[in-house]
Amino acid sequence: MALPVATPLERGPEANVSVLLPVLPLRAFDYSVPSGMDVAPGQFVRAPLGSRSVVGVVWGSGSADIPQDRVRPIIAQLGLPPMPSELRELIDWVARYYVAPLGAVLRMAMSVPSAFDPPKSRKAYIDQGTRPERLTPQRARVFEVLSDGKARFAGDIAEAARVTLGVVRGLVNSGYLGVSPTNSISEDLNCNPDYVPPVLSELQRRAAAKLCDSIKADRFLVQLLDGVTGSGKTEVYFEAIAETLRVGRQALVLLPEIALSAQWLAHFESRFGVRPTVWHSELTTVRRRENWRSVSSGQASLVVGARSALFLPFARLGLIVVDEEHDTSYKQEDGVLYNARDVAVMRGSLSKSPVVLVSATPSLESHNNANLGRYRRISLRQRYGHASLPDIKVVDMRIAPPARGRWLSPTLETAIRSTLDRGEQAMLFLNRRGYAPLSLCRSCGFRLHCSNCTTWLVEHRLAGLMRCHHCGYSQSLPEHCPECKAEASLVACGPGVERVAEELVRIMPKVTLKVMTSDTVASVKNAENLVKEMLENRIDVLIGTQIVTKGYHFPNLTLVGVVDADLGLSGGDLRAAERSMQLLAQVSGRAGRAERPGKVMLQTYMSNHPVIQALSKGDRDGFLGAELAARDASKMPPFVRLAAIIISSPNEAAARGIAADIARVGPSGSAIEVFGPAPAPIYQQRGRFRYRLLIKAPRPDPLQDIIQNWLATVSWPGYVSVRVDIDPYSFM
Repeated sequence: MALPVATPLERGPEANVSVLLPVLPLRAFDYSVPSGMDVAPGQFVRAPLGSRSVVGVVWGSGSADIPQDRVRPIIAQLGLPPMPSELRELIDWVARYYVAPLGAVLRMAMSVPSAFDPPKSRKAYIDQGTRPERLTPQRARVFEVLSDGKARFAGDIAEAARVTLGVVRGLVNSGYLGVSPTNSISEDLNCNPDYVPPVLSELQRRAAAKLCDSIKADRFLVQLLDGVTGSGKTEVYFEAIAETLRVGRQALVLLPEIALSAQWLAHFESRFGVRPTVWHSELTTVRRRENWRSVSSGQASLVVGARSALFLPFARLGLIVVDEEHDTSYKQEDGVLYNARDVAVMRGSLSKSPVVLVSATPSLESHNNANLGRYRRISLRQRYGHASLPDIKVVDMRIAPPARGRWLSPTLETAIRSTLDRGEQAMLFLNRRGYAPLSLCRSCGFRLHCSNCTTWLVEHRLAGLMRCHHCGYSQSLPEHCPECKAEASLVACGPGVERVAEELVRIMPKVTLKVMTSDTVASVKNAENLVKEMLENRIDVLIGTQIVTKGYHFPNLTLVGVVDADLGLSGGDLRAAERSMQLLAQVSGRAGRAERPGKVMLQTYMSNHPVIQALSKGDRDGFLGAELAARDASKMPPFVRLAAIIISSPNEAAARGIAADIARVGPSGSAIEVFGPAPAPIYQQRGRFRYRLLIKAPRPDPLQDIIQNWLATVSWPGYVSVRVDIDPYSFM
């Protein structure tokens, strides 16, 4: 399939073009086109902006509103494929829908400035065939990576061998690695759709056939692949990827935690013969540049990435898969506030590509859209092979409480011992990082809090620090109370995962355990090592927060214990019950995924809560139906639209005053309801004071236009920030 070609603009001799730059203004700028230069929409150009030279994108014809003698000329046209028209349309749509500056959205699609510079000469290295006398395990892995005879760049060798760049450079300087004669590499980015055909169950085959039919139809369609944990959903959508590759188009897979995707990447490589092109924040600048260019040229046939991968310049996009589509990490909470799941659906619509949303616990919005026929539901209600769904037991902590000062009930403790005695593995889940969520003084009651945020500091005993999980502030553990100066008076209140680990070691001294949180598994390399240890049965008990729910498959893991199943069930969050159901169901799904049966134990003081009851009875659909009915009765999403306006400033009075000004001129006389302004639940965050307004509107109302016109009547100084959050997920 040929790559898209930009069509030159029809311009008169004095006509200008508009160029969109990745800066904050809401509009494109007019520029003149030098004689002899032909430009077309989508082409990348370098243009002057003040005293700077900035790379931008030709967006269309000029406005003709500026005197010609004030219009500056384009500096240069870059030799890159033009930005595809569907990506330009997506940028326009995201800016309109999420009420965001157009240039800020473009910046997400131009996030690799070096991609627009001429390529630099780089050295590729090969194995010279000799070995050092001292062959360390790190050096051995380097030689193993180069054993296929292919030349590789130093950074890629280090990444593949899981060593530092210094190890590779040491071998180069010692003469064991030499520069390739061609000084270049030809990386194989083309996945083989028939490399190792999978063995599918009959249920999987029928589901895969439906997905493949949508690829062959070459039209936009949203499909919800709704399958229980362990049903083999990944193998099913791999078949859709294979069909996409066969018809010569590119595929995109979004994962909620790309840095923790070691198992997924290995699974993909065993199916398609090569590792896919990856896209996430941990990549080096050089790798991001090369991946961006390979996507733009069409060389990369499959990309797996975080939400930002939606804004890559795919040359011939043919399929989008959103794995774990319910995951809240798809909602961007900084910069442009967008939901990657919804943007994926729009990108599929613009590129006329099928979109597959994948989950064992679909979001209420996707579940409702499938019920209404807007999405096609494809169900997998059985686990693959001989595996069965785990038995879920509710441990009522009012009846079987733990001993004083402990957090594991006798029932769960006994189950852990029995599991380990059988040579199997267990997982304990508690969605609290650190040792304790709160530390207070037993003498005066003072609570240690963050100096930048209205939140408590969390004790991380292993690191010897108190940390704020909102701004990143940290301090050492104080020896006395900062308020009353009492010595050794600070008491840890409540459990975090570190405290649960401490308790388990105290009662089972010989247990081998690991703690898995975003603090302890912060990179792809860390995740790979931990997964390997689990698969090799070198860990008896894995204790973790919500990242342990992200699709991991550990065949010998048969017991999951939820330390505090009530965490998240209370409070005023609209989505509290839905999120808790998803989180607990996902972590429960880690148990018994192979031949050995699994068991899940939910420790709770709220055994009659609808979420706990639905989990214990396996009645997910009943819960979702009841939750939809409750949302409908209370006029909440997905039956109405919500938006938030967040006002923040380091000046408390200014934030409060601008919030009042905005509320004073709000829409009236319509079905739109405005609540607030009110101090945000986290009133101070990163040193800024915050107020919120919440807007509720019927679905047909043009909510974005109303908000834009509303805010246009108010002005505020530069040290005050006013942001709009369409379809908010967080109310903090």
